[in-house]
Order: sequence, then C-alpha cells, then structure tokens
Amino acid sequence: MKKLIPLAVATALLLTACSSGNYAATQIPPEPAPTTAAPAAPAEGCDKTTELQSYAPEGALPAPGAMPADSTMKEIQDRGRLIAGVSADSLHLGSRNPLNGQIEGFDIDMVKAVATAIFGSWQNHLELRVISSPQRIPSLQNNSVDIVARNMTINCARWKLIAFSAEYYRSGQKTLVQRDSTATSLKQLSGKTICAPAGSTSLDNLKRANPQIKPVTADTDTGCLVLFQQGKADGISGDDTVLAGDAAQDPYAKVISERISNEPYGLGINKENIDFVRFVNGVLAQMKQPKPDGKPSDWMVSYNTWLGTDLGKLNAPPTAEYGR
Repeated sequence: MKKLIPLAVATALLLTACSSGNYAATQIPPEPAPTTAAPAAPAEGCDKTTELQSYAPEGALPAPGAMPADSTMKEIQDRGRLIAGVSADSLHLGSRNPLNGQIEGFDIDMVKAVATAIFGSWQNHLELRVISSPQRIPSLQNNSVDIVARNMTINCARWKLIAFSAEYYRSGQKTLVQRDSTATSLKQLSGKTICAPAGSTSLDNLKRANPQIKPVTADTDTGCLVLFQQGKADGISGDDTVLAGDAAQDPYAKVISERISNEPYGLGINKENIDFVRFVNGVLAQMKQPKPDGKPSDWMVSYNTWLGTDLGKLNAPPTAEYGR
C-alpha cells in the first residue's frame, strides 16, 4: 500500500516551527525530561462517582480587567497575559494553521474564552506554549503555564497531582488502522504494533484492552501518525477527536467504530490555585449558555466549527459536576 510519508513529515516540521501569529508569544520548549508516571492509587476522596466533580463558581464573574486583589487571576492580569499549555499538532483541537501560523482549534477556543474573561480580549493577552502529552502535568506543577488545554482526561490519579475544571467535552478512545484492514476491534489486532501518545490514558487503556498488542509511543500525535505512515506502527489508538484529525490527513487510514473508553476532558490547573479553577468554571458555564436571542452558545459554535463535521451533531455540551 502506498503511504504518505512526506505529508506527515512535512506536517511535523510545520508544527514545530515557531511563529507568533496574533499571539503575544508562542514558545516551544525543548524535549521533555522523563517524568514519573501518575500513581495508580486514586486521589483521597475520589472515585468513579466523584472524579468529574470540580469546584463550583462563586457568584458572578468579575468584570474583565478588575480581577480580585490577591487572586490568581489578578497575578495573571498584572503579568499581562494568560500562559496556556497546548498542542500544535492535534488537528481540530490545537494545531498550527500553515497559512497564517496561528494555533487554532476547539481546545484553543477554551483558553481564548478564559483570557477574554480576564482581560476583555484574548488578542495580545494569550501566550500559547506548545507542550507534549508527558509535559502537561509537570508544566502545571512547576508553574511554567497557568492552564493546560490539551485533550486531557480527568481521572482520580491526576486529581492527586493537579486540579481540573469541570468537564468541557466527552471524548472516547478508538483505533485508527490502514483503510484496507478488516479489523473491527482491538481484539483482532493481537500481535500488531499500535502507537499511543506517551503519558496518556490512551496508552494505559490500550494495554488493558488487549495485552497481546505491541504498544509503541511518541510524544506527540503527529509522532504517532509519522510512525503509522512509515509502517513502523500498524495503527494508532487515541481519542476520537485526535484520530478524526489524523484520518483527515491520511486518505489511506480509517477509524474503526469500536469505542473502548470514555475520555472526559478538563482544563488542567495547578492544584493550589482553587480560586482560578472556580473562575474558569464560571467561564465554561457562561460559554455553555445559549444566547438570549436563541442563537447557539459559544461552546456549541466552537464544537460545530472544529469537531461537528467529523464527530456528528451534539444537542448540548456536557453538564458540569461540582462538589469539591
């Protein structure tokens, strides 16, 4: 089968090029240092019935430019920009537009809304730092970013290390294979080499779903796509949002319909900054509200723009759960 190696390689090079676009600063850090895996034990007071619970917003959002004194939001306001850890190679979620150099997508719209709530506008007040999957939690722990919007699954093990916003999207893990593959499930891929991003729940789910699979990892989604197109991986397992973007870049690939997990996305925040979590949840709640004139919510507009064509129509965004 003919493979499109030049496409993925060219895409990878584009996505690692540094370009500021309309953003105040876009920085790409060096390759991440090895990081210890998240502990398997659930966080204290967290289980499958409570892991989606975040911190409830407290009252109305403050006016942009008037963040409360001594708050995390005031520190961000005084700095002049919100620093967000994002992907630049996840098509439709966070990827660099090769025509204008801007990083755009559904995840990016989430942090644009947060920056706008703090400053009144996100332009010149949003710094996007491109990070890999393994860098998401360390970047929050060492305060090199204020927030992570990088298709990050909420779970109890991660609650022990960081804090999460309320759920802003419900994804699910699927598998991408060559278009001529007859496989309809992971069980039919025993002995095959399947790529999943390092430091992701996708890798853990893959190993549990079929221990007979030979897993291989890459730091980025494009890294897995390159391995697939080079014939070094027989497939890719990951979030349906990401795989839809991969399939759009490779006409010789398809996503099988089997869904092996639910992946609720949350915005990651340093666990010490509870006031910021509450603020972000207020922003998300506002985004999810339909407009008074009957027009769809900002959340629904973003979903339809970036994900709706590939993933289908949704009637409503996920409902926020609070209780922490």
